[in-house]
Amino acid sequence: MGGDEARQSLLSEHSNEKNDLQRRKPRGGDGLEKEIKFKGENDEQKPLNPQRTDVKPLAEFHFRPVLLWLAAYLGGGTICFLLTQHQIKGIKTNGFLDAIYFCVVTMTTVGYGDLVPDSQLSKLLACIYVFTGMALVGLILSKAADYIVEKQEIILVKTIFKGENIAPEQLTKEVETHKAKYKLILTASIFLVLMIAGTIFLYFIENLDFVDAFYCVCSTVTTLGYGDKSFSTTVGRAFAVFWILSSTICLAQSFAYIAEHYTEKRQRSLAKRVLARKLSHLDLEAADLDGDHVVSSTEFVLYKLKEMGKISQDDILTVLDIFRQLDFDQSGTLTEADLRYNPD
Repeated sequence: MGGDEARQSLLSEHSNEKNDLQRRKPRGGDGLEKEIKFKGENDEQKPLNPQRTDVKPLAEFHFRPVLLWLAAYLGGGTICFLLTQHQIKGIKTNGFLDAIYFCVVTMTTVGYGDLVPDSQLSKLLACIYVFTGMALVGLILSKAADYIVEKQEIILVKTIFKGENIAPEQLTKEVETHKAKYKLILTASIFLVLMIAGTIFLYFIENLDFVDAFYCVCSTVTTLGYGDKSFSTTVGRAFAVFWILSSTICLAQSFAYIAEHYTEKRQRSLAKRVLARKLSHLDLEAADLDGDHVVSSTEFVLYKLKEMGKISQDDILTVLDIFRQLDFDQSGTLTEADLRYNPD
């Protein structure tokens, strides 16, 4: 759709909006506060589908598929590497435990080097396994970790504001406003606990000195994995199966939340500057999308959202194009009659 057609559609929309506002006496508040309803053929204001007036919440995240994928991945890999254990060289303890430990070290790309493939078949299996493991961690396990963190955010906020008389609505608003900040605090706290737990375990169970234990922990969580220090006992590898997976994912999520928090702060700062800036004649001309030398509330909101980077001119034109296609009778409003001609 061309810019002229979009401009005409918007002009028609604003004309109807302004006529409606002239016929009504507002009791204070902005024009944007009026409820948007579809009008039937008899001009009776009623919802098009009463049973669908409430917005359907987003689908809940389900852990069963995640656990099934993880179990299938680790189970299949364990069987493969257990059958080819004679083709893997290195420090060995228990056959089954070594196989699942090798799976976790491979999928998280830690790669200590204490267990390495020593045949063409085992090397090919390791190549396939590491790529599928990276996809599993990046696409599924990271999403599961993010969901867990979001579920615990409200508990963290309650703890921070403990003793203060804050209503549940205020807590929810605080979480939504500073979502990235609280996710970062929670994830960083869990990561710190995992770092301490790993260091203590290596110090007491693997008999490493404190510096070597901390060094091994750092090389593991960053997936550097030099291999000079690693888990070499049966108990240590049993602990490593769970600890390596959780600590590496936790660190990755922490970095993701740092970037998200930085972006969120920049967006809020930009929004404050945009809203605090005084309007000029050039701003009014730019905001006047329909060219009638009058800036309506809708035009003002769109202009400010564009300044904040929330939407672009292309976004506006695309939405107007969809509106024009739905507006079958070209009246500038959507009715049940329009939707009958647009069954899809």
